[in-house]
Amino acid sequence: MAALVGAGVDVTIGTRHPRGRDDGVSERAVQLDRMTAADDWQSMAASFDTILNCVGILRQRGHETYERVHHEAPAAIARACADAGTRFVHVSALGLAHPHRSRFLTSKRRGEQALQDAGGDWMLVRPSLLDGEGGFGAAWLRGVARLPVFAVPADAQGLIAACCARDVGEALMRLSTAEAGALDLSQSRIFELGGTEAHRFKDYIRGLRALQRTGRALAIPIPGILARLGAHLCDLLHFSPFSFGHWELLRKDNVPTPNRLPELLARAPRRVI
Repeated sequence: MAALVGAGVDVTIGTRHPRGRDDGVSERAVQLDRMTAADDWQSMAASFDTILNCVGILRQRGHETYERVHHEAPAAIARACADAGTRFVHVSALGLAHPHRSRFLTSKRRGEQALQDAGGDWMLVRPSLLDGEGGFGAAWLRGVARLPVFAVPADAQGLIAACCARDVGEALMRLSTAEAGALDLSQSRIFELGGTEAHRFKDYIRGLRALQRTGRALAIPIPGILARLGAHLCDLLHFSPFSFGHWELLRKDNVPTPNRLPELLARAPRRVI
């Protein structure tokens, strides 16, 4: 949002609980898990030049299910935007093409397909792991990096091209506000974003630790089956950002191909570690 406001864009935030703001940004009551039909979005799509959807849930809670939030609601927004001629920028995630079993991931994949099937002026954004102040996952990983000992799944051999959240915010601003023809859509409307360096999870944590000027930490490998059981336990207890879906992602490369972040920034992305 900061990038949009900084660019002078008139921003309205969709939120479950509008409370009023003092920064000139307006709010509108939106609850994706209750708005899963195109008719729910028709008037809103007709009221804006662009709808930017960054909503995702790590775990299900009551009516807020993966299927409603990651698939049905984005599909409804896409259809409404196509009918209204409104641009729809949808933020998903890297690594969904692998044969995952996590409903967290498979629901996101179905949402991506529904977006593409709807047609219209859509853009699909797949960022890698984000690092930035205030992020739940980023704060947790930075906390892990401060520990003298940390556990890592032995099968977490995939590469991660972590990127700066501020860079991704700037990229989303450009996608949301660019005039027709200003973006290169000749090859694809899909924008995979990541940093310029890729690391395995263990090395990424150590890189974060080095930024805090602490000594080398001991990484204890955990057998894959135990890491998977731990992920299911975290899901059951709603504890930590570690989930079954993230365990699956760590086993495969999470690197953009190609990386379109430099294209959108017109510069090199910031280094994370």
